[in-house]
Amino acid sequence: MKLSNIFAVGLCAALGGATLGLTVTALAQSSMPNACPVDGCVVKIAGVAKAGTELAVTFDANFMPDLSKNHIHIWWGESYTVEQVSNNAEPTYGVKQGDWHPTDAYPAYTTQSAVSIGARNGAHTLCVTAADRNHDILDAKAYHCVDVRDHL
Repeated sequence: MKLSNIFAVGLCAALGGATLGLTVTALAQSSMPNACPVDGCVVKIAGVAKAGTELAVTFDANFMPDLSKNHIHIWWGESYTVEQVSNNAEPTYGVKQGDWHPTDAYPAYTTQSAVSIGARNGAHTLCVTAADRNHDILDAKAYHCVDVRDHL
């Protein structure tokens, strides 16, 4: 058994065992690297729910987001393409830069700023992709979108 697993089991035993799943999950997330695996950074929307006047979004990624490093860009899909939600939109892709919200909130995020429900202008599709410290998207083919109209 790995030392981290032994620590988690010992910690859970000390806490009465009720938090074993939560503690192991938290330890696993805290040890996830920010660096992209060989096949690239991937982020998906795993779930969406209504949260007052906004949306609660759950992400699933193969890296641990950090705004000063690799992180997540989220945007309204009807408003912009993946190439537009990047600081390198014009020089790399030849398109006008759009609006998105950068975040390292993981795995739980609540819509805000450019992806607030009030900023959607009729859009109903949330999209996510991975970006680097310069807010340049990492791979224009690696993005994920979800229709959220049932939660609006």
